[in-house]
Amino acid sequence: MFKDLVALTKPRIIRLNLVAAFGGFWVASRWQVQSWDFWLDLIWMLIGTTLTMAAACVFNNYWDRDFDTKMSRTSDRALPQGRLSPGFVLGYSITLGALGIATLFLLVNPLCGWLGLLGMFVYGVVYTIWLKRTSTWSTSIGGISGAMPPVIGYCAVTGQVDAGAWILFALLFLWQPPHFWSLTIRRVEEYRAAGFPVLPVVKGILRTKWQMIPYILLLLVASILLYTYDYVGIYYLVLSVVIVGAWLIHAISGLVAKDTEKWAKMDFLFSVNYLMIMFLVMILDTNGV
Repeated sequence: MFKDLVALTKPRIIRLNLVAAFGGFWVASRWQVQSWDFWLDLIWMLIGTTLTMAAACVFNNYWDRDFDTKMSRTSDRALPQGRLSPGFVLGYSITLGALGIATLFLLVNPLCGWLGLLGMFVYGVVYTIWLKRTSTWSTSIGGISGAMPPVIGYCAVTGQVDAGAWILFALLFLWQPPHFWSLTIRRVEEYRAAGFPVLPVVKGILRTKWQMIPYILLLLVASILLYTYDYVGIYYLVLSVVIVGAWLIHAISGLVAKDTEKWAKMDFLFSVNYLMIMFLVMILDTNGV
């Protein structure tokens, strides 16, 4: 049962987003570690962010339990297999969410609490309940929730939404659609059979490949802006331009790729490695004041 409870929170998603939340916190702090309160704020921010993300992921599992039975990737989850009851999983989600939001509001700051609520609402209501089953816009709009962790981390330090917060938001918001679309291209027939109106199913694989390109191009712009506004150093700039530039070239090559599955697998690896590498470099190469 413990393994199922952990799996419901989608720990791989949480790990990636915690790196992003930590990155946002460190960019805002600019290595100015002044007191023990600094570390307490960081710890409570990470705990609150983890709990709110976990709550949203658990709710997603609860709501999609019928669709999960139709896909090999998800059919072995606890709810489709009947290892946990829907009522218990819903209560689990509500408990995690209440604890997470309370942590952000009371132990970090109210702004982070509101950002956590916004992320949960977009993922749970706008994405999971509404758009995921009705529109190809689910991936893009749902990206709002996925972009909250670095903003929460940043605002835990600054207490305000300024240029740095918006640029960090843009980095995650722009990264998510091409990342997810590369996965859906690989599993397009599963999504078609399950009835999810993802872009490759509704508009076709070639249209999806075209639509990935402007997101990656804008991601390159956002990466440069983070340096332009003096939040990171030259090492981050160079590495981000190289990695995102390589990803952009690879995405463009997909327009003529003969082996789409092989191309999509490599593109997915580009996206995952980009996020982890760039936030680690961001943390190490944050400009001090």
